[in-house]
Amino acid sequence: MDAAARPDEAQRTSRPISEELAAHIAEHIAEEAAGAARPGGPDESEPASLPSGRFADRELSWLAFNERVLELAEDPSLALLERTRFLAIVASNLDEFFMVRVAGLKRRIATGIAVTSASGYTPRRALDVITKRSQRLMRRHARVFQEQVQPALAAEGITILHWDDLEDRERERLHKYFRRQIYPVLTPLAVDPAHPFPYISGLSLNLAVIVRSATSGKEHFARVKIPEGLPRFIAVDKKGRPSDPTAEDARDSRGLTSFVPLEEVIQALLHHLFPGMEVVESHPFRVTRNEDIDVEEDDVENLLKAMEKELLRRRFGPPVRLEVTSGISGRVRALLVRELRVTDEEVYELPAPIDLTGLNVIADLDRPALHYPPFVPTTHRQLAPVESAQPTDLFEAIVRRDILLHHPYDSFSTSVQTFLEQSAADPKVLAIKQTLYRTSGDSPIVDALIDAAAAGKQVLALVEIKARFDEQANITWARRLEEAGVHVVYGIVGLKTHCKLSLVIRQEPDGLRRYCHVGTGNYHPKTARLYTDHGLLTCDPEVGADLTRLFNQLSGYAPQSKYQRLLVAPRTIRSGLIQRIERETEAARAGREAWVRIKVNSIVDEATIDALYRASQAGVPVDLVVRGICAVRPGVPGLSENIRVRSILGRFLEHSRIFAFANSVGLAPGEGPPSGPKVLIPEVFIGSSDLMHRNLDRRVEALVRVVDAEQVAELVDLLEVSMADTTASWRLGPDDIWTRHSRDDDGAPLTDLQSELIRRHAHRPRP
Repeated sequence: MDAAARPDEAQRTSRPISEELAAHIAEHIAEEAAGAARPGGPDESEPASLPSGRFADRELSWLAFNERVLELAEDPSLALLERTRFLAIVASNLDEFFMVRVAGLKRRIATGIAVTSASGYTPRRALDVITKRSQRLMRRHARVFQEQVQPALAAEGITILHWDDLEDRERERLHKYFRRQIYPVLTPLAVDPAHPFPYISGLSLNLAVIVRSATSGKEHFARVKIPEGLPRFIAVDKKGRPSDPTAEDARDSRGLTSFVPLEEVIQALLHHLFPGMEVVESHPFRVTRNEDIDVEEDDVENLLKAMEKELLRRRFGPPVRLEVTSGISGRVRALLVRELRVTDEEVYELPAPIDLTGLNVIADLDRPALHYPPFVPTTHRQLAPVESAQPTDLFEAIVRRDILLHHPYDSFSTSVQTFLEQSAADPKVLAIKQTLYRTSGDSPIVDALIDAAAAGKQVLALVEIKARFDEQANITWARRLEEAGVHVVYGIVGLKTHCKLSLVIRQEPDGLRRYCHVGTGNYHPKTARLYTDHGLLTCDPEVGADLTRLFNQLSGYAPQSKYQRLLVAPRTIRSGLIQRIERETEAARAGREAWVRIKVNSIVDEATIDALYRASQAGVPVDLVVRGICAVRPGVPGLSENIRVRSILGRFLEHSRIFAFANSVGLAPGEGPPSGPKVLIPEVFIGSSDLMHRNLDRRVEALVRVVDAEQVAELVDLLEVSMADTTASWRLGPDDIWTRHSRDDDGAPLTDLQSELIRRHAHRPRP
């Protein structure tokens, strides 16, 4: 493999958006600096103007994120089945990208709303660039599977075969399986004057089939939909044992497993669907449709019905992408393009098999040596049961001290889940108020709320039924909660409720006490094992009062609520963060210690980015840990040379949001290390909000200030370790190129942050 193809080398980069960008910005800055130096230039009391071209394009940055995920699939040092899963993740991410982002661009173009983005792209220009880059990414994705991961799987005895590769005994087994499990659910749909071209549902895998009449010799087109309820890859035993071809039965004593794509089994046996006809050719294809949601909320009482109607309408959105296999004939390709009304640019021709989201079937194989080492979350040290073996009283633990959780290293089930279950069972608890954005299909959180309502407690559940792609599940939960007597509300008209909040009101000897949980992630026990998130359990009266006001605002009428330890969008998160960034800017100008450190999933908001640029110009070190989209351009001379951006991807999905500021107000210039009454600890917030327009303007989000000095130090240390040159990460340059750094100058692996945190949490002493 040449150096440019090795994922662990600095040469592995995402492609730049514009090679002339850095020169353009430098020239603009130089012109403005010259203007400021001339007599009559800008007033020094006014903020310096910032150059055009300072924002990276959101959509291209999102594609760059998926290129980083793909680099993990390319990395031979990672566990093989995890590399396979990363391929499935990229495929799934691309599906969502086309369904929402590309579909949105197309809709704006079709309606004539051609607003130029902050990056300078018109929707049409952005679509052209995105299409070209998506074509490259999807071809690279297919190539990684074909040339790297698939051969590596074969070397481990996990082979993906074609029908022609099978022995007669294996074909016979699959033939029996086809007759018993597949054939009964197949429905061929003919296309002729009496049968119009059928509707093709979004993301369904299909076969385009040409058959010829044995009597007339006339050819006909038919479509066969691949059943969605069956495994994408059918496992088959190489030794031909007479058992169903499932993954569990297909492994022999050495762990050898072979798979055949489901569509190839159907293709080989299509003649059963068309007796008396000759199958001339068949080709897999797949359509992606516009599946973004647009619901009018003027009538809140009918919001559930409106959402259900919109979900039905989503199924019939216009196509935005057509995937076909590279061996497709010209005439079938032309027919699909014509009937689906897509353009040639919207056709993605890829090697078979298409739709690699199904690789999860293979990634789930029970081959421990090919997975990450086993990991079991530990109970937070403040919640760990004592020697008496009695279950921990979480209320007592929270009264002693605020508890800062870091999932998945700290177990969700023994902390947040137990907190809500104990609240439901405790007769002293009078009321529970809870937000639900996403949760699991068998949610113990929902069960706890239902149990609490059954026990006579007042229970309020604020369910966000517009959580993208979880709408139907949330409608189901909303109805189930209502039937159990839970007060279900859907938040504020025009805003998604994205904050992660629990409020428990408990009767205690000295009066009512409010116990709170504010988190960065959803109340979802399954994703809590895969996502890194923070949460704060507290009974601080200020936080309790803040949450009471916020829940009253969400369920009733309290538009003028003010908060003490919370920042709440859409009113105060952007302004509150910018105010603190500007405070650091003034501190730097005054010679005091100043820095800004932020960890988010995405940063796009121009006002916040401009505040960071001005802080950088004033000499404030700005460190950003960004998992996904980043519109910041770091390291640009005169603009952002004090800004560094890192991205960390790995075993867990980095999901927590942390906002930290030096907060040296009150210190004299050059004052020494933190000691004495004048010194303030850094100001740190955690919460649900990313730095995107939707979070800051169109959602209810909440950030809570962490006040415990030890917990503040823990969060600041996490940010410092994330940014350290000794930690493996991707680093963003001023030209929008992400460069992976996973080894030091001597070739030794850099520290994997998530592995290090697993080690730290496993060896933490109890308090």
